[in-house]
Amino acid sequence: MRTYSFWKIAIFIVAIGIVIGSYFYSNFLAEEISKREEKTMQEWVAAQKMIANAYPGDDLTLSAEIIAEQKNIPVIETDEKDSIMSYLNVDAEKAVKDENYLVDRLQQLKENGSYITTYLSEDRKKFNRYYYGESLLLKQVRYFPMIQLLIVVIFSIIILTWLSNRHKSIQNQLWASLAKETAHQLGTPISALAGWNVLLQEGKEPGMVLPEMEKDIDRLKLIADRFGMIGGVPKKTETDIVSLVFHAVDYIKKRASEKISIQIVNHPAHPINLLLSAALIEWVIENILKNALDAMEGVGMITIEIIEQAEEVHVDITDTGKGISAALQNEIFNPGFTTKKRGWGLGLTLARRIVQEYHNGKLTVKNSELGKGTTFRLAFMK
Repeated sequence: MRTYSFWKIAIFIVAIGIVIGSYFYSNFLAEEISKREEKTMQEWVAAQKMIANAYPGDDLTLSAEIIAEQKNIPVIETDEKDSIMSYLNVDAEKAVKDENYLVDRLQQLKENGSYITTYLSEDRKKFNRYYYGESLLLKQVRYFPMIQLLIVVIFSIIILTWLSNRHKSIQNQLWASLAKETAHQLGTPISALAGWNVLLQEGKEPGMVLPEMEKDIDRLKLIADRFGMIGGVPKKTETDIVSLVFHAVDYIKKRASEKISIQIVNHPAHPINLLLSAALIEWVIENILKNALDAMEGVGMITIEIIEQAEEVHVDITDTGKGISAALQNEIFNPGFTTKKRGWGLGLTLARRIVQEYHNGKLTVKNSELGKGTTFRLAFMK
């Protein structure tokens, strides 16, 4: 949920940043092009005037080149009575077919364009006025941010729609897997209770059966409590992580094959108290140990190290199982992903959520080698 919200905000910020940056840069370019076109028009009008006032033998090569190169800026020339005398870079075909086209175009240039006046007499009663507008290039630069905004909006909608659909798909998969995982977790103690009940009916001594039934009932309560904490804010208390690891290991040892050795090979001699939800962190350790048992298929060794550092405490759990390829080391934490014939691909997903979201810690694959084994690392801030 947080990741999805983060990406929505990130996409929105990036889109806004692109549009704002593009707007300011496009305005800068438009101003530069506008100044250049104004200078071009001044040179063009000066060239027109030089040719009009030329004497026989004057070199008009430069003026002719300036006039010939002006192929982009629309211009309409009028006299002092505002009558149209000539035009350049406007739609000549429309000008011929529609007698009102030039008049309308002139009005547009008067409203939105600029003009340069050239006086033909000293009393300034006769003059030519050149109304000119923006070139196609300048218009494209001015409208570019709007086009880019539209593209960014369309792109953002596509990405957000994809993220939303993906988010819903993951959520649906997560809830389905959570329901199956709940049934899977409850199955073991329920089966055990059913077995104890059969023994009681067959006349087994209650003094031997009832304590074991109480253990399985307590296990059911613990499982219910753990699942009840998922999605809420679990209560955390000062907990000795060393004792917690030992307790989880003892629970798994009783359910492991005799051909599997589970040992805590390194740990501090003193308690390390951390602010934890003991029930959830013990569940995480149990899940990792169960995965290790599955990876070894009944034969192998699991070693646990508890390493205290200045600012962190690490719990490294190493097995001698199949190992995990580099390509799958991130995927194994995705909901629904599993390489096992049984299971629902949710254990490591919940484990990482518990560690990282509820305890601000980290759950990672420290290292893994195919055919040799895997080390998972739990890291907690002190």
